[in-house]
Amino acid sequence: MNTIIHALENIGNTYENQIINATVIISVLMMVLFLSIYVFLVYRLVSHRSFYNKSFNICIAILPFFIATIILCLQSNIVITLGTIGALAIIRFRTAVKDPVDMMYILWSIYIGIICGCQLYETAVLTSIVVTVFLIVLNNVSFGRRPFVLVLHCRPEDEDKIFDEIKTICRKYRVKSRNYTSKGMDYVIELSVKQPDDLAKKLREIEVERFSIIDYDSEDVI
Repeated sequence: MNTIIHALENIGNTYENQIINATVIISVLMMVLFLSIYVFLVYRLVSHRSFYNKSFNICIAILPFFIATIILCLQSNIVITLGTIGALAIIRFRTAVKDPVDMMYILWSIYIGIICGCQLYETAVLTSIVVTVFLIVLNNVSFGRRPFVLVLHCRPEDEDKIFDEIKTICRKYRVKSRNYTSKGMDYVIELSVKQPDDLAKKLREIEVERFSIIDYDSEDVI
């Protein structure tokens, strides 16, 4: 009987409000501020983007503040916990994430808010450092040859000669577009080369009328 009463008392204690003083709140917010600035700088400096999205970077820097304070509220009151779960269940985000790496930054931002809200500061700092190192290493490691897009205009009689030269430099290539005109032929070719200058030299030797070699920013390596 005493065991049952003790168990019921423990269950009742879990529903009591826990007082969170100002010191805890300030320490959590200061730690969140430090790590948010850190993530902001990592996204700005490590992410090599042609078009830097400042709005997204501000979003992932501000998001941890809301997450951390929500976690603090969840620890203080069971009613707030149930209300928050219900509110989050009906939220739908319509903005599509264009880059998978952006999803990683969103999860990183949420992670910082949750861990700092639980006051596990060492875990948040060490994880962020390890993730940054790993991100830099993977970002600078290239697998296979670099992808390029070759756009050229040539005479019909030079077509076989051009593709023979491309085969000597590129192991694999893919013709993406053919455009036939009265003055010649336009090709868009996706290929992977180690040294694009070698390909340009070969095309000059066979006197291609005009061509462009474009760095293809994609993970689809041939």
